[in-house]
Amino acid sequence: MILLASFILWLVLVLIIYNHVGWREIKDSYSMWWHKSYWRKRYNVVEAMAWSGKLFVILPAIFFQTEVWWAHIITLMTSSLLIWASEQKLLPTLVAFNTIWIFISSFILVRYFFNL
Repeated sequence: MILLASFILWLVLVLIIYNHVGWREIKDSYSMWWHKSYWRKRYNVVEAMAWSGKLFVILPAIFFQTEVWWAHIITLMTSSLLIWASEQKLLPTLVAFNTIWIFISSFILVRYFFNL
């Protein structure tokens, strides 16, 4: 039941947002993944790795109530790299979010290795 309700809420919100932004713009945005030129920019590669790493942390916690501690090593590195590589997208929200995520990953790793 929770999964169905979550899916319906997600679908409604995405439909509203995509309609507001424009379906063509959304399609064009997603299609950038299939162009080699998109992946030649180091920031885009680091960003994709960072979001993938964050999914390794978030999804098991949400769906299985388990923490994949080693995934925090990935997010620690990718969040650091995102701040470093963000000279073209130096948005304060990206810098702040990834700075906070570095702390979260550091906390989890220290807690895991030192049994705190």
